Amino acid sequence: MPARRPPAPPAAPPTVPATFARVGERLEARYLPGGPAPLAGRPETLLASLIRTILGQQNTRAAADRQYAALRETYPRWEAALLDGPDGIEGTLKAAGGGLHRSKARHLHALLEALDDTGTLSLEGLRDLPDPAARARLEALPGVGRHTASLLLLFDLRRAAMPVEGNLDRLARRLEWVPGGWTPARVERWFDALTPRTWEARAALHVAGVRHGREVCTARHPRCDTCVLSDLCPSAALLGPA
Repeated sequence: MPARRPPAPPAAPPTVPATFARVGERLEARYLPGGPAPLAGRPETLLASLIRTILGQQNTRAAADRQYAALRETYPRWEAALLDGPDGIEGTLKAAGGGLHRSKARHLHALLEALDDTGTLSLEGLRDLPDPAARARLEALPGVGRHTASLLLLFDLRRAAMPVEGNLDRLARRLEWVPGGWTPARVERWFDALTPRTWEARAALHVAGVRHGREVCTARHPRCDTCVLSDLCPSAALLGPA
């Protein structure tokens, strides 16, 4: 009988960049001087919030808001959307404007069907689950990936999740914290491993990072001359004004 190989040693934790803490402190001081606070205007239930989050995927905030408002007006109860079917949901989304009507309608209907199979169109039971179980429950639902689950965990359940969308991903690459060839999923896992595991630290980094990316560190024509991180950013000399 061949000898068993010894178990592989656990992977070493990633090295924290020297500028990681300073970047977080500067972003929070610039965009969240009073510290992070729960987002105002979140939908009234976890299911409603998840639906609004799905509508926001690859969509502008204004279009997602219009689509969500149209859904609530057309379907005062989610049971009505389930009965109307994906074509009815698609028509409602299309009339409100915004893109990806068909795929979003099918995701939403599949989500409602999956919940209906459990006996209730509700996600309120997540509030009583520990973080790993709540995440697993969310990611098992149609149309819900790691990022969408992280957003719901962070902003609606106040759990120490670490969602990383395009603005924070772009910041990490421009600061040369992560290799350019990494996938967005790997960048999110990297942030999850390094960011202090508290709601306050993760909410602050996410919200401040998003605001910084929208206002200063934009995908095109970043405003490096006004950036609070310019002296820490290797990309500022290349992307800033001549």
